[in-house]
Amino acid sequence: MEKLNLGILYGGQSTEHEVSMRSAESVLGALDRKKYTIHLIYISKQGEWLLADQSERIEAVVDKENGHRLSILPSQQFVSEGGMHHFDAMLPILHGTAGEDGIVQGVLEMVGVPYAGCNVRSSAVCMDKDMTKRLLKLEGINVADWMVFRHEDKDQVDYSTVEAELGLPMFVKPVNQGSSVGVSKVTDEQSFHEALALAFEFDTKVMVESAVQGREIEVSVLGNTDLTVSVPGEIVANTEFYSYESKYIDESGAALEIPARLEQPVAEKIRQTAYDVYKALDCEGMARVDVFLGGGGAVIVNEVNTLPGFTSISMYPKLLEASGISYPELLDRLVELAVERHQLNTQLKTDLL
Repeated sequence: MEKLNLGILYGGQSTEHEVSMRSAESVLGALDRKKYTIHLIYISKQGEWLLADQSERIEAVVDKENGHRLSILPSQQFVSEGGMHHFDAMLPILHGTAGEDGIVQGVLEMVGVPYAGCNVRSSAVCMDKDMTKRLLKLEGINVADWMVFRHEDKDQVDYSTVEAELGLPMFVKPVNQGSSVGVSKVTDEQSFHEALALAFEFDTKVMVESAVQGREIEVSVLGNTDLTVSVPGEIVANTEFYSYESKYIDESGAALEIPARLEQPVAEKIRQTAYDVYKALDCEGMARVDVFLGGGGAVIVNEVNTLPGFTSISMYPKLLEASGISYPELLDRLVELAVERHQLNTQLKTDLL
């Protein structure tokens, strides 16, 4: 069987740059070299795309001296000083802004290369927590109460109005960030204004959300049309909430229970919610759906991550592994799904003649 030329995109222009590096390292270790010729493409924090010199080390191309700068040619893929480069598929292992928000996906659509994960639309919508909630609410899917403030309004935010609307405690979050970057728990007016200032350091749009008292449950979904929905897993945080440090720095910051200890009807209700969310937001390829299990068995959607972590401790691959899909099989399936979608889209008419 002829090998596929597979590009791995990693790094990126976001606060989750280092997380992407860790995820890409795990992916690189799991890919079957008999199936793929692997090309490492590093996106610097300044936005340069650099192609590694036949290296299989993630750290090999982190500056201009160790890689070739790639330029993008619409409909012809990529070119560097080494010539033209064709990729049969691309694995974007990017987290955060300019990575999982539809920007890179749009670039890959423009150059005509199949890519793993959600399309431009769903990537953009799911990155924006406000838009995600609006659409899910329209579909009758439970979400926590929230308010949104923009940069131009930040000095006019009235704490008493927000508290009366949402109650305490509440969470303040940048709308377009992941991995709990810039997220704070608020219990009084002083912490509210401090949290608001912090969140506005990371985004021009900030969400204030009612805190949900409940268990944090996550579900992995895989597929374009025929979906695989994993067993639910639970995040048991040892801190007030599942922070960036708990996810990536402090190994004792949280425990993962896979599968979550749930009654079967409750587990199925959560899996059905994840399925409904995935379909409602037009997701493709993959996504991780995060929910709260509240009192009385209420399932409340927290957020949807269209490029979830792929590190050695990440929930997305672990949940699918517990559901019968190994890490290497997962990567193979993501590539297959990317190619299938690309083939379907290229059959669509682009003119009226």
